[in-house]
Amino acid sequence: MVCLGNICRSPIAEGIMKNMIQINHLNWMVDSAGTESYHVGEPPHPYSQKICQKYHVDISQQKARQFVVEDFKLFDKIYCMSKDVMNIVKHQAGSSFDENKVSLFLNELYPSENRSVPDPWYGEEEDYVIVYDLINKTCEKIVAKYKSELF
Repeated sequence: MVCLGNICRSPIAEGIMKNMIQINHLNWMVDSAGTESYHVGEPPHPYSQKICQKYHVDISQQKARQFVVEDFKLFDKIYCMSKDVMNIVKHQAGSSFDENKVSLFLNELYPSENRSVPDPWYGEEEDYVIVYDLINKTCEKIVAKYKSELF
């Protein structure tokens, strides 16, 4: 799960997906990262934590990290929260880029529409609720789609 700074959208996605993995007894590994380094080592945004806590998703121990080329080797799927993030991931990957491995997160919920998860960074708490709901629905779709497949 990759967003810009790894403190708003992707930590929410990581937390929700980890909960779903546990509930569904899946042997998946999930992590999140940001394409930019300006929040490395910081916890998720306070609103991200508050909204997740409301839904019993604990992201309080997460720390922002930067996406690195080695992530292509570690993960079978890399979901980007927005088009600009996906373009940065493509650029960073260089020859390691694999179109089958990297996709826009919301294409799982809205196939071929190439929508971005809105960045709530400058928003209010209700913007984070909207983002949480969107991410939760998409994570449900991903689990339903892939839970019978072995990566």
